[in-house]
Amino acid sequence: MTLSRAPITLIDKSQKRSTMKKTYNPKNIEQTLYKHWEQRGYFRPNDDSSKESFCIMIPPPNVTGNLHMGHAFQHTIMDIMIRYQRMQGKNTLWQVGTDHAGIATQMVVERKIATEEGKTRHDYGRDAFIDRIWRWKKESSCNISYQMRRLGNSVDWDRERFTMDACLSKAVKEAFIRLYKEDLIYRGKRLVNWDPKLQTAISDLEVENRKTNGFMWYLRYQIADGEKTNNGKDYIVVATTRPETLFGDTALAVNPTDLRYKNLNGRFALIPLIGRRIPIISDQHADIGKGTGCVKITPAHDFNDYEVARRHALPMINILNFDGKIREKAEVFDTQGKKIEAYSADIPQEFCSMNRFELRRAVIRACEESDLLVQVQPHILTIPYGDRSGVVIEPMLTDQWYVRTEPLSKRAIEAVKKGEIQFVPKQYENMYYSWMTGIQDWCISRQLWWGHRIPAWYDIEGNIFLGKSEDEVRSENNMSAAVVLKQDDDVLDTWFSSGLWSFSSLGWPEETEALKTFYPTNVLTSGFDIIFFWIARMIMLSMHFMKDKHGKPQIPFKTVYITGLIRDEKGHKMSKSKGNVIDPLDMIDGVSLSELIKKRTSNMMQPQLAESIAKRTQKQFPKGIEAHGTDALRFTLAALSSTGRDVNWDMNRLKGYRNFCNKLWNASRFVLIHTKNQDYNLSAGLTILSRADRWILSEFNQMLKSYRTALDQYRFDLAANILYEFTWNQFCDWYLEITKPTMTDGSIAEMRGTGHTMITVLEALLRAAHPIIPYITETIWQKVKHLKCITDDTIMLQPFPKYDESKVDKISSDDLVWIKKLVIAIRNIRSEMNTPLNKPLELFLRELENDAQRRVQENLIFIKSIANLENITILPVGDIGPVSVTKIVDSAVLLIPMVSLFDKDTELDRLAKEITKIEAEIRRIEEKIFDKNLLAHAPEIIVAKEIKKMNTYIEAKAKLIVQQEVIAAL
Repeated sequence: MTLSRAPITLIDKSQKRSTMKKTYNPKNIEQTLYKHWEQRGYFRPNDDSSKESFCIMIPPPNVTGNLHMGHAFQHTIMDIMIRYQRMQGKNTLWQVGTDHAGIATQMVVERKIATEEGKTRHDYGRDAFIDRIWRWKKESSCNISYQMRRLGNSVDWDRERFTMDACLSKAVKEAFIRLYKEDLIYRGKRLVNWDPKLQTAISDLEVENRKTNGFMWYLRYQIADGEKTNNGKDYIVVATTRPETLFGDTALAVNPTDLRYKNLNGRFALIPLIGRRIPIISDQHADIGKGTGCVKITPAHDFNDYEVARRHALPMINILNFDGKIREKAEVFDTQGKKIEAYSADIPQEFCSMNRFELRRAVIRACEESDLLVQVQPHILTIPYGDRSGVVIEPMLTDQWYVRTEPLSKRAIEAVKKGEIQFVPKQYENMYYSWMTGIQDWCISRQLWWGHRIPAWYDIEGNIFLGKSEDEVRSENNMSAAVVLKQDDDVLDTWFSSGLWSFSSLGWPEETEALKTFYPTNVLTSGFDIIFFWIARMIMLSMHFMKDKHGKPQIPFKTVYITGLIRDEKGHKMSKSKGNVIDPLDMIDGVSLSELIKKRTSNMMQPQLAESIAKRTQKQFPKGIEAHGTDALRFTLAALSSTGRDVNWDMNRLKGYRNFCNKLWNASRFVLIHTKNQDYNLSAGLTILSRADRWILSEFNQMLKSYRTALDQYRFDLAANILYEFTWNQFCDWYLEITKPTMTDGSIAEMRGTGHTMITVLEALLRAAHPIIPYITETIWQKVKHLKCITDDTIMLQPFPKYDESKVDKISSDDLVWIKKLVIAIRNIRSEMNTPLNKPLELFLRELENDAQRRVQENLIFIKSIANLENITILPVGDIGPVSVTKIVDSAVLLIPMVSLFDKDTELDRLAKEITKIEAEIRRIEEKIFDKNLLAHAPEIIVAKEIKKMNTYIEAKAKLIVQQEVIAAL
């Protein structure tokens, strides 16, 4: 793509292309523009192998949900990155897709068929139920893609992936089979988080720990064989928060340093109610200061106890069924998961078939009746709940599939330590290391129907055979049709398939062109909460499967950019239960109060909570939420995105950045109105660039340098603020204001120079701003491009502006800085004296240095215009001028005669305050420069700089005192 170098020509007044609507309305431009971008294929890679590639993988959102503020935040960051890199000519791919979300999706469809048809999944049967989920997915999955489009995501929709697609299913089977053959996947009986309602194992990420007011029960355990404690008692009191699990006890533990129980180590105790004989062991797990210092060990129903059992080779007794009810007969296993007969499996009949909470009440009642309950104390508990089902999670011994993670973790740790993968911000590396160094084997099986079914088949003897299909298993193992095979009923954890995402979405295990071009990818953007569950696992699996031609493991991405969480204005986490969730589309399109309340309170089971949330919402948004447009939302998210820190959402910032978009729109209209029908040919002799023109070109280039640095360093907050400050303050408020006299009364050459500068800066500014605010910049650019004779179709494929050192003009920059100080001082005088802005003033200047005199003389017209001055008079040496209100700008004295407008006492008071302020600065510097430590250690240049600054203040004070004397003499 090339930029036309033809001279700017006259634009006919009737041409609509150079006109803009008076009012900026995002609704009129956004959806139509996105549709145009997508249809024209601008989001696709350019497939130019000579160009550097740049790839981002979207963290695939769950197909069941809607995009929330966290998604909007991360998607904005990713889109800024991909648009920025695309405009630098790189071959870019933002890989898009969604996750099949095993548990969540199955729950959604189960609720749907229960409500609409009165059926369960078992009424359907496995195959029919999975077909029903696919139909639901086809109907519902467009919701997320619609939201992504509304956010402006420039993803390649032609490559959209779903983690249950055939090609990704092939990758999952291939990965599972390879890992199994390499002895990195195995099947075993271990303790897992078990959801009794969903009846499946779940990951730690799906467990919500809640603090709850509960109790600690103190129970008597009889000491066997007539033994006694040191204080002569024939029993030990054990404190427990789960008395219902005592039927699964296989030991009591005391701390090896606890002198109270030292004589009992290696002895035995009897379990209350059933009299099972269990050993008393010594283990650090027992906390001397907690409870009685003696704890019951129930390995099959507690994760800490499970580890104790493995250390001491204790049996494990499971007393619960998968639905959370007590079994008719217990199951007894050794630490390898094999059934043994070390203990009786009998459970008292009166307790069988109770659910676990009924069992607790029954056990407490029985212990109380048998005088085995010593006391009950209130106790604050941390109870694990399933975030999907809402029920209490139960540790459960089950047969599951596991990945051996320790061998995989070594290379993954080394990749970060060597800097091959870098975390931004860097401190998240510590979080990564802390988990990876103590990593446990990963449970990858789930007892669901929806998901990647485990590619394992069993014969009647329980032998395991792996293959991509039953036919493949029979073929590879020479099995006849007479051999009965049954496929494993379990499916794989969703995190397993998403752990392959960085390469499976590019076509692995096939050697695709996309894989060659875009792997390894460049940046992964994610929240810190899934560093363990997704990022670390993706690094491990990617480095295991992806190797270069020399067999060296390849990283999945070079940078991990970690974002904070979006919280509400009070810093609380956004959640439906708190009723503080804000839908990003509501901020884009607006929403009425009644609809907002309906969204926040729908499906709430507690009427009082719903009423409270409705009142709070009405107080916060009495008129609902007004429309702000996508660009304003994106700019706000970028401006708040300080690396790794949580963000407190601020609706006022959103309104402010909507005003910023308005400002840019109106400024662009000003430029187009003042440059239409003009010839801005830059031929020699036809154009004069004013000092202001050279200044804005210089300022833009210096802005561009720091702006690009911020983008390159993932400081999107700094980039947004740099862009805001230049656009609003330098370009709109100063430069465009300064140009008005030239465009009204300047010569043809001056008008051409200023017109060309306005167009040049605006067009480049739009390109620079495009990654953050794509819609408004594209819309305005379509009007401006004709004035630059650009014939290309879209701004997003234009080159991103580069810093041009030759455009940096220090003299012009210094001149304009001084002029701005002058104008600000005059405006401050107007404000202090309540003088109307439209009243022309006389300005006298005294004690001007040569540079200051030159600046005034060369820029006389626009100083008078922008400050609304009738005359500017430079006083000769010795002339103190008329009685005036006075300000100091550097070494110059500004005098505005206001005898008829000001109050003498008010002005003397103002001067006194200014003198006091200056005296305070002088004292501060004196204390600093006469400090012995500073004089002894500070470089001479620093001391000299402070002395120079103090002398400036002393001179300013002397001038104000003179003025004070003049005013006092009136």
